[in-house]
Amino acid sequence: MSLTCILVDDEPNAVSLLEVLIGQTTSWQVLAKCYDGIQAIAFLKKNKVDLIFLDINMPQLTGMELAALLPKSTKIVFTTAYAEYAAESYGFATIDYLLKPITLKRFLSATEKIESAFSQEVANETTGKKDSDNYFFVKSGKTWKNILLDSILYFEGEKEYVRVVSAADELLIYRRLKEIEEQLQAPFIRVHHSYIVNIKMLDKVQDNHIYIGNKQIPISDKFRSGFMEMIKQRAF
Repeated sequence: MSLTCILVDDEPNAVSLLEVLIGQTTSWQVLAKCYDGIQAIAFLKKNKVDLIFLDINMPQLTGMELAALLPKSTKIVFTTAYAEYAAESYGFATIDYLLKPITLKRFLSATEKIESAFSQEVANETTGKKDSDNYFFVKSGKTWKNILLDSILYFEGEKEYVRVVSAADELLIYRRLKEIEEQLQAPFIRVHHSYIVNIKMLDKVQDNHIYIGNKQIPISDKFRSGFMEMIKQRAF
C-alpha cells in the first residue's frame, strides 16, 4: 500500500530509526522530517499527508498539543517513551501507540494495523458503509462468530484467554489481551491489566471504577491519568 507520512520528533536518532524502518518494510513515502511541532504545523499548512508519526514529549509544543490543533480526522501513530499517555492518545484519530525503543517486530505489527485501517476506510467509502459497520470474526470452540465492534462492551483478560463481552453475548477466545489491544483503535481503551473497554458504552466513572451496566471495572494507576484526561476532554 502506498501512503504518505511525516515524522515529528525532536530526537534525530528516533527520526532516523523510523525512516529506516519505513524504508525497509513498506512502500510508504516520507514527505518530511520535522524536529518540533512548529515545523510540522508549517509543513501541514501547505501539504497533505495520510499519516503522522508523532512524538509526545517535545519542547515548545507537545505531541498532544499538536494533535489537538490538527483536523480530527488526521491519522496519527504516537511514538513515545511514556506509556501513561496511551489512553489520552485515543481521543484523536490514533491508529497505534508505539513505545520507544521501537523494535522491528513491534513496528511490523503497527504497519499491519495502519494498512488495515486505511484499507477499511477505502472499503467503507466504496460501499458507503460507516465505521459502525466494522466487524470481526472470533472463534469460540468450533464456531466462528461475526461480531460488530460497536456492540462490544469490554474485553477481559483471563491468562491465556480473553472474554469478549457484548450486550447480547459473551465469548471466550484463546488469545492474550495484549494481542487484542494491538488490533484495536478508538473508542477502545486499556484501563487495567485485565480490561479494555469501549468508551462509548460507559455509564459512569466513580471511585476509581468504570461502570458498564452492572459490571464494575477497576482503573489501574498506570492508566488512570490518561483515561481521566480523555474523560475531561469530553466533559461539559
